[in-house]
Amino acid sequence: MSDTPPASPDSPDFDEMTRDIAEVPAVEVIVTVAVNLMSAAAVKLGLTEEGDKYKDLDEARKLIHALAGLMDGSATEISSFHAAPLRDGLKSLQLAFREASLVPDEPGHGPGEKYTGPIYG
Repeated sequence: MSDTPPASPDSPDFDEMTRDIAEVPAVEVIVTVAVNLMSAAAVKLGLTEEGDKYKDLDEARKLIHALAGLMDGSATEISSFHAAPLRDGLKSLQLAFREASLVPDEPGHGPGEKYTGPIYG
């Protein structure tokens, strides 16, 4: 008798999910995570249609910093074809953060600048 409960239509089939993720190249996983971090940061910066409804600069800072760390850590693992637009998006988010801050961070101390270097805006 198995200890695993039977899969229902509402519960995920983890074996199937594992097989699915096993077929995805690492670069696609990295890019997908980066895009998700970018999207979440944009929402927290108030850059979506909802505007300031979900704006939270503390949360945006964390997301941008995580994105910069991911980009720094994966730079040699993904091609410039994938990395260039992600770096551009990261820089845009960093500039948007700087503009949205009432008291901007000193250059080199903003979110993710530990990894990217100072962002001036």
